[in-house]
Amino acid sequence: MRWLRRLSVRARITTGSVLVGAVVLTLIALVLHVEVRQATLETDRSLAAGDAAPFVSDVRNNPDEPPDQPAEGVLVGIRSSSGAWIVDTLPEDLRRSLPDGVPATTTTLRLGDGRRQTTVVGTPVENDGGRFVVWAAHDGRAGHETVERVDRSLVVGTLLALVASGLAAWLLSTVALRPVTRMRRTAEALSGGDATGHLPVGPSEDELADLARTLNAFIDRQRENAVRERRMVSDASHELRTPLAALTARLELAHRSSGDAVALERELAAAESDAARLTALAETMLELSRLDETQPTPSTPAAALVTELMGSVDRARALGGAGGVDFTVDVPDGDERYAVTPAAFGRIVDNLVANAIAAGAPAVEVRIELAQRADRALDLVVCDDGPGVPEDFLPRAFDRFTRADGARRAVLGGGGLGLALVRGIAARAGGDATLANAPEGGAVATVRLPAR
Repeated sequence: MRWLRRLSVRARITTGSVLVGAVVLTLIALVLHVEVRQATLETDRSLAAGDAAPFVSDVRNNPDEPPDQPAEGVLVGIRSSSGAWIVDTLPEDLRRSLPDGVPATTTTLRLGDGRRQTTVVGTPVENDGGRFVVWAAHDGRAGHETVERVDRSLVVGTLLALVASGLAAWLLSTVALRPVTRMRRTAEALSGGDATGHLPVGPSEDELADLARTLNAFIDRQRENAVRERRMVSDASHELRTPLAALTARLELAHRSSGDAVALERELAAAESDAARLTALAETMLELSRLDETQPTPSTPAAALVTELMGSVDRARALGGAGGVDFTVDVPDGDERYAVTPAAFGRIVDNLVANAIAAGAPAVEVRIELAQRADRALDLVVCDDGPGVPEDFLPRAFDRFTRADGARRAVLGGGGLGLALVRGIAARAGGDATLANAPEGGAVATVRLPAR
């Protein structure tokens, strides 16, 4: 079947239609041939039986009288059980082909060669004089010619029907596949960067139109991804340029301060800080890229997330920069599971707490609440008593490489990727993240994780 795979879809449809049509039409032709042949045989049998009927009646009702002679052209033979022919107008070759004796029931025979066919009906008759058989023959050449004409018509009709079926299948498949040809040409132009827009959607509400819509949605997603990737590369280049320039300047100053141990120590410490910022930025970008990869869905019990929360609180307190970091936990069902790893949950808490400290006023108070809702969802709320977030920044707070102006002075974070990572992890777990300003002041970040 390899040759079939090399054919185009149009050729395969046409070939399949012709083959199916050939099978169906051949079966129909065979059935018609058998029916016509059976009909002609029944007609010949009826005519032969009609020719024999008066002689059967004569032999049965008038045993003492010899039967009348058949009219000219009527082929009838009456033979007794002893083999003697009382009446005989049958051709000699036909007579020799008849069976001996008297049959027990009426018998129909089809005798002759391929072109000459004769239907013979033998009717047994019994009277006072003994047992007889009346043979009547009818020439079947007319019926045979009728069958031949019908067969020729069936052959010609079948061939014409197959040709018409093949042409119809070719034309219909050409019309049906025309949208595919247009989509292929447009796709080639799109892939080569020579065209914009979408694949053409035909006027018919069929499978090809659905395919075109699906591919157009895919193209839109790919364009969005490409735009997002270009923007991310541009933003990353911009973000990396500043710490790299600062690191280079620190190293140059360190070279100049090689004779001053105190100044050298100061410049090296500053260089280490810039290198740490670069490392943190690279790691966050790597984590964001991994969120787009297809990975098995994790399953972590709530108790493990509570433990990770406490670890994040300890890290925030050890880091300093805040007046205090307090937390409350209300998780009655520690066995409930959530689609996030403990490390990823720790990253959420770390980033939210770091942003609260970085964007807040000196000695800001940070409060963390972890609560299990009635629908088993897990809510993580991080709030502070700082100045809050500018209202115009809230709609784009979770975009990559975006920061409020007040956060640019922060030592922690500063890359504009923390909140983007938080929302990415939450979305991967089937949840969401929001940021708002509290009525009494300060920012409130909320992450909701649904139960698995």
